[in-house]
Amino acid sequence: MDETSTSKRVSAPLLLDTAKALSSELRLRILQALSEKPMSVSELTKVLGVAQPTISINVQMLEEVGLIETAQKLGRGKICSRTCDSLILDLPVVPSESLKVKEVHMPVGMYTSFRVNAPCGLVNNEGVIGNVDEPSSFYMPERAEALLIWFSEAGYVEYSFPYVASSDPLVRELKVSAEVCSETCGYNEDWPSDITVSINGMELGTFTSPGDFGATKGRLTPVWWKGGTQYGLLTEWSVNETAAYVNGVPSAHVTMNDLHLSPDRPIVVRFEVKPDARHRGGLNLFGKRFGNVPQDIKLVFSR
Repeated sequence: MDETSTSKRVSAPLLLDTAKALSSELRLRILQALSEKPMSVSELTKVLGVAQPTISINVQMLEEVGLIETAQKLGRGKICSRTCDSLILDLPVVPSESLKVKEVHMPVGMYTSFRVNAPCGLVNNEGVIGNVDEPSSFYMPERAEALLIWFSEAGYVEYSFPYVASSDPLVRELKVSAEVCSETCGYNEDWPSDITVSINGMELGTFTSPGDFGATKGRLTPVWWKGGTQYGLLTEWSVNETAAYVNGVPSAHVTMNDLHLSPDRPIVVRFEVKPDARHRGGLNLFGKRFGNVPQDIKLVFSR
């Protein structure tokens, strides 16, 4: 690997989706072609001799796991770039007291503060909570049962987690993970949104969701949910004693000391699309019985 090569760290929760994206000869050929230079979808079609719709579908799969970035260029359509030259894989381990202190699972409807714009809404097992596109529905007590919440453009939802590792002075890392994607009317798989996570007011980094995914039914999405957003991407933000990371890639010069954690105060986690974000494409936040990942928002305390 030369000095200009870049590496991407794949954390254990993201291994399966990344492995699926790499389990295709065509997708490997796309990555190989992009090692030389960025190309448009039409250019990839010519180089690889494959129909454009097939290229587009496979580019999207690589984009969803962060191996490809795309951008619209006037006159050239969607330009695809490879994000890294090598992968570092964090293999899963059996949780033990020597590795993991505690983890807390927070239902998506248990937020303590919010600012949202319509289109917005919440759904539970039975259907819509309150009224669609009315931010006042976010105050309803039934929000605690929400399986999916969404808002468009800029806004945030904020959660107060307990500091459950107060008896252990060796906590050196926090990880926040959730299934997320962009939000627009109906769905649009090419609709980027910059989703920023902060803990106690310190920004850990921004994940750019490539789209609002609705073309394929979510594995856990209820059968009565017709059309619209179907699933998101499992995304992880973390911070340790040296830096913060998004999906294992360094993202901010924030450390555990900057969070000023205390057993007598909550840990405030905010999911936000900032008003000054480049891509103000809204947010969908999925609970454990909606989308593709059987998980609520998870906060992990690690040694």
